[in-house]
Amino acid sequence: MTTILLAQPVVNSKLAELTSRAQALRASGMAPFMKVILVGENPASQIYVNRKQELCRKVGCDFELVHLPADVKKSQFLDEVQNMNEDEKVTGCFVQLPVPDQLKDIDVTALIAPEKDVDGFGAPSIVAMYKGKDPQFAPCTPKGILALLEHYQIPVSGKSITVIGRSLIVGKPLSLMLQNRGSTVTMCHSLTENLEIHTKASDIIISAVGQAKFLDQKYFRDDQSQVVIDVGMCRDQDNMLCGDVDFENVKGQVNAITPVPGGVGPLTVLSLIENLIIATEHKQIKG
Repeated sequence: MTTILLAQPVVNSKLAELTSRAQALRASGMAPFMKVILVGENPASQIYVNRKQELCRKVGCDFELVHLPADVKKSQFLDEVQNMNEDEKVTGCFVQLPVPDQLKDIDVTALIAPEKDVDGFGAPSIVAMYKGKDPQFAPCTPKGILALLEHYQIPVSGKSITVIGRSLIVGKPLSLMLQNRGSTVTMCHSLTENLEIHTKASDIIISAVGQAKFLDQKYFRDDQSQVVIDVGMCRDQDNMLCGDVDFENVKGQVNAITPVPGGVGPLTVLSLIENLIIATEHKQIKG
């Protein structure tokens, strides 16, 4: 029988702990404080920021949003990021991606102060992963995926894993984190030929390509032995939210699978809040 890998049990198992840590920090006089810059009116970005704000406040962290117009000048944008970095009250911050065209030549991830980089996209995190270590701030979606696999007691050490999608946000850091845990990782992407050869040969398939129902039954074995993690957030032809995997037709064919929605998404937000608390605890230790 197929196991549906729901995020909510994982979230529930972590909420009490994160709330307790946030309360302890607040009692010590150093409340976790997240600050976010959002540029423009991208509906998906607004939804993501709202979810982060809701969970932040649920756990007991402070939150501030700086919402800039889509036509903001580069100089004003950079000033806002600098103000965020220099604000002593702020313990974690990030710029919600994507940004408008006039800002796309800026390496936004390099602008965030390393001690506040709760997204985990900066150079210190990348170098740590490349050297085989867990960074202080692991990128949130890969961190959430690993938490999901651990919660459901799905081992990765020694397993053959195909990661589809080579983004800096998911695919590349996740492949490093899995290799650091003993996995044999195959990285696939839009130029990969005969993708189904790789997916059928793998114990775990993780897809982050953003193409609605791209992976159908032909990409998986028929023996109900594989685990499928769907990172995609798409709209199908009926404008219904779905993932990269044709969930309804594939779920009976595999051992375990994440739904969309209700799978990886909430764990990305949870990981961000955990990184915020870690950043605040480190700041408290440093005094």
